[in-house]
Amino acid sequence: MSDAFITIEDVYKRFSPPISLTDKIVARLGARVDTRPVRAVDGVTLRVERGKTLGLVGESGCGKSTLGRMIAGIMEPTSGQVRIDGEPVMTGGKKAGTRIQTIFQDPFASLDPRMRVGDIIAEGPIAHGLTTKADAKAYVAEYLERAGLDGSFVERFPHQFSGGQRQRIAIARALAMQPDVLVCDEPVASLDVSIQAQIVNLFLKLRREMAITLVFISHDLSVVRHVSDDVAIMYLGRIVEAGKTSEVYADPKHPYTQGLMESVPRLRIDEDELVHFKPILGEIPSPLDPPPGCHFNPRCPIAEALCRKDDPRLRALSPGHEAACHLAE
Repeated sequence: MSDAFITIEDVYKRFSPPISLTDKIVARLGARVDTRPVRAVDGVTLRVERGKTLGLVGESGCGKSTLGRMIAGIMEPTSGQVRIDGEPVMTGGKKAGTRIQTIFQDPFASLDPRMRVGDIIAEGPIAHGLTTKADAKAYVAEYLERAGLDGSFVERFPHQFSGGQRQRIAIARALAMQPDVLVCDEPVASLDVSIQAQIVNLFLKLRREMAITLVFISHDLSVVRHVSDDVAIMYLGRIVEAGKTSEVYADPKHPYTQGLMESVPRLRIDEDELVHFKPILGEIPSPLDPPPGCHFNPRCPIAEALCRKDDPRLRALSPGHEAACHLAE
């Protein structure tokens, strides 16, 4: 895609376990010490258009938060490259600039309880010359109001706010850095359903008014469907399906995506008054030792010998719709 704003090229992330003195002693005595790396992200390639929202979906442990941290420049890939507007996000192991900001899942943990709200939000903009100490109070009040809070809250501490209000403070802090991209890592997962709707609508409003590009990480399929233009389904470190949100939800091609859609509890009752609920069978394999071939093959209801041998790559099934499955058609 020539108009891609965020480019993720064949990105891998491995976490090697630290070898302690005890491990070395145990190894010398002849016992086996597991030194296999965790394969958190396993060759991801994605594109995000300017001003669009990419929803990144998958079960817990699939690597979506690790990928989000690499997009944000918090974590450096083991190999591969993440670029924003053609420029590498990471340069020499350091994050380049302030163009990408992150909103984390837990607003209780992401805000310093010892700092006033005004100082929390103003700290970054002052350090990067976006405002001065003299103008900081008015600057912070402006971004609090953009996030749906009263500008007079600058003197309060985080413990004086509800969970939804704290998440709005975290959003205001990110917006105050005037970013081009927001990486939202499960930003509504810890909130009540009614508050979730308010925060999701806030993201939609901010994207429309400020032309911000969003990477929205979530395991909630309904939230992703509402907020995203495009969606990527992740399983055990790999993207197994990607495309326009409307197309993927209307006609999922990968068996894992189909299983996710079927796993969503619905208040649907048939003539026998039975509630339909079909979870995906089996457990996610360990990222220390993923299965050969398609990572989903141990849980796939249609897997064949080819699936257990050859690694399927993402391929276009229709314009703007890709799936990594030998049997997708």
